Amino acid sequence: MKSKRILTLVAAVILVAVSVAWAGTSVHGYTRRNGTYVQQHWRSNPDRSPYNNYSFPGNANPHTGKIAPGNPDTYLRNRYSYGKRHVGK
Repeated sequence: MKSKRILTLVAAVILVAVSVAWAGTSVHGYTRRNGTYVQQHWRSNPDRSPYNNYSFPGNANPHTGKIAPGNPDTYLRNRYSYGKRHVGK
């Protein structure tokens, strides 16, 4: 009975690890037009949802272990007003 629990726990940990691995995309390093170099990093897969991004306040980046700081309301307000501020630029 105890070995069955351990096996179930190990299977659950593996399942979580695999799902986290599929949730991200590696972004190669690149140089911006202004000459700034951006290092290689991981980002969440694009899907138009702000709630499952690594940068959404309270979410943890599984690759770095860092928890995103900030206020969710401010994050969403800034996200949805970004396109309106930069139209025509």
